[in-house]
Parts: sequence; structure tokens; C-alpha cells
Amino acid sequence: MAKISFTNRTGLKLSGNLELPPGGVWQATALFAHCFTCTRNIRAARNITQALAEAGFAVLRFDFTGLGESEGDFADTNFSSNLDDLEDAAKWMAKHYDAPQLLVGHSLGGSAVLAVAERLDSVRAVATVAAPAGPDHILKQFGGQLETIERDGSAKVQLAGRPFRIRKDFVDDARAHSLEDRVRGLRRALLVLHSPIDTTVSIDNAQRIFAAALHPKSFVSLDQADHLLSSEADSRYAGTMIAAWACRFLQFKEPELSTGARVSGRTDDGFLCRVQAGRHTLIADEPAANGGTDLGPDPYRYLAAALGSCTVMTLNMYARHKGLAAGRVCCEVTHDRIHAEDCDDCENSSGKIDRLIRRISIEGELDQDQRRRMLEIADRCPVHRTLENEIRIETKAAD
Repeated sequence: MAKISFTNRTGLKLSGNLELPPGGVWQATALFAHCFTCTRNIRAARNITQALAEAGFAVLRFDFTGLGESEGDFADTNFSSNLDDLEDAAKWMAKHYDAPQLLVGHSLGGSAVLAVAERLDSVRAVATVAAPAGPDHILKQFGGQLETIERDGSAKVQLAGRPFRIRKDFVDDARAHSLEDRVRGLRRALLVLHSPIDTTVSIDNAQRIFAAALHPKSFVSLDQADHLLSSEADSRYAGTMIAAWACRFLQFKEPELSTGARVSGRTDDGFLCRVQAGRHTLIADEPAANGGTDLGPDPYRYLAAALGSCTVMTLNMYARHKGLAAGRVCCEVTHDRIHAEDCDDCENSSGKIDRLIRRISIEGELDQDQRRRMLEIADRCPVHRTLENEIRIETKAAD
């Protein structure tokens, strides 16, 4: 995650975070809009953008004007200024990374991404989470103060336990936006995520948005989630669903292919690495006990997997060639280190040596001789032979 800032059209500096996939290599970009009076660091925003990053997205989330670490006075903002901030954020992404193809918005941020999408040619898909069907819905949170705002021009309103000054132009601006008309003309793929038990923005808002939209459109029920998706499981589920859905509509960068494996990792990400093996993308990490985040296997598990997969491939190929009645081959590989003095047939007599223990099970109608022969064949798998041969590793600086 990289902390960034950009200047909006009014000259104010807005603060944000750019979530990058492991290794800092992204396949598509997304822009996230947080909920009303929230900040970019609310748990739902963090978890959703992290889930998208793990799926290959570079995702920008930022504080709207007057909120969080961004400059400006919240009292000077309205729904229209939020749309301007989003457009300015998209321009920053286009200049420094790639223009966003996906917009994601939570609560009023969901209304904002629906409204701003028509301004951004790069956007191909929009996802809303617990979004109201119009920005005027937020006026219900002002309670009896709404009358005071309209009479006196402004008033302090308690929102999420904090006082905010709201001016009449905010109210007028919220009422001026017809969101459902914009949804009908969206011309982008739409995903609506909402909880049936949301007491802040009721489920009928999702129904109105969904009914107004043209296809392609989809709906995901966030069963048992509250409005703020305060449960990590709920917000990460939302992020994972958005990532899986968006893949159908976005243009993803093709990975740079190589004959071997290309591994990249950002210093700020600790042990987390991105592994590109041909057209396959994998994640490598260390367990939490070793200071990692455990988002992927550690290098020794990949080594064990290489030996195990090669063993299974070799034995199944042998069984097919010989016409044996083998049904399934399983190979479990573990790694440890032992003292050389405890090894009877090792070349080294001092220090420690690495040991890979392979446990093979073979299902099927095989006699003892056939099983014994297959265990002998296991030692002929190419990776096994590579590990037992003399290995030379050459390190060179890349061009």
C-alpha cells in the first residue's frame, strides 16, 4: 500500500492510499468512494480494496474534501463536489498508473460512482455497496435539523457521533440530482450489493437502482451484514465478489510471459511476492509466525509442491503406459533439516543437511510388485533427479 496525494480542481490537496497487488504489478485499475462523513480508512474501505488488490487490481481510495487527511472544509462540500473529487482522482490515476476501469462506492459513495461514471470514458463497470437510490436519502440523517438548515442557511448536525456543519446548498444540491435517470443511461455493467437487514439504507434502495439499470446488471445479497460492513468477513466477501464479477467486463493486461518464473515483491510488502509462471499468477509469502501475512505458500512449500506434483505426474503417466489399474496417486512432501551425523548414506559428515520426505499413496487394484515398482519409478521423476544432481545457480543483473 502506497500513500499518495493529489490536488483537486479547487487547489486542495486530497490524501489517499493506493492498494497494489503483490509485487506491485496490476492487471486492471479501480477507484473506491467511501461512505458519507467516513474516511478512506474505515474498515470496509480497507478490506474491500485489499481484496481487490489481491485479485490483481490497483485500487485508489481517498478522503473526500474536508474529511480524513484531505484539505478543505466539509461545510463547503456537497454531492457535486464529491463527483468532482472522484473525477480528479481518476485523472490522477490515468496520469500515474492507468485510468480506472472499475468504480466501487460504499453508501453515499455508491451513489457518487453511479453519478460520475458518465464523465469517465475509461470506466467499464460500476459496483455499489449499501448505496441509496439518490443523494437526497442522506437528508433523513439530519432529523429535525433539516428544518433549521433550510430556515437559517446552516446548522450543526451530529453524524456518526461527530458534529458537522451542513449548509443549505448541500441540501439543495442533494435534491437536484436524479440518480435513477443517470442509472438508466449508465451504459456500464452494474453490480449492486446490499444487505436485506440494512437499517440505515433499506433494501428497497437497491431494488430501485437495480430496476432502473439496463443489462448487464447483477445483484449480490450481503446476508446479515450491517450498513458499514463492520464485520471483516462481510467486507472481504464483498471485495472478493466484486473482483470475480468485474473480470467479465474489464480489459485485463496480459502477463509478460517467460520460460521460467518471474517473482516480484515490493519492499513495503514484507515477504509478499507475486509469482508469474507462464500465464499463471501465484502468490508467495511467509506464515505469520515468521513475520509474513500468510497470503500464499512459503518458498519451501513451493519446493515441496514441485517435487510432489512431478512425482504424481510421473506415476500416473507410468500407470497409463503400463495399463495399470491405478485410480489416484497422492504424494505428500515435507521438508526439514537433520544433522549429517544422523544420515548413514549422506556425503557430508558434519553440519546439517536438508531432507525432503515423500509419502506416496496409490489407489487401485494393484498387487505388491506393481506398487513396489511404482515407488521405484517415483525416484525417476525429473524434479527428483534435478534435486539429486549437482545444481549450479548463476546470478546476473537484469538488463
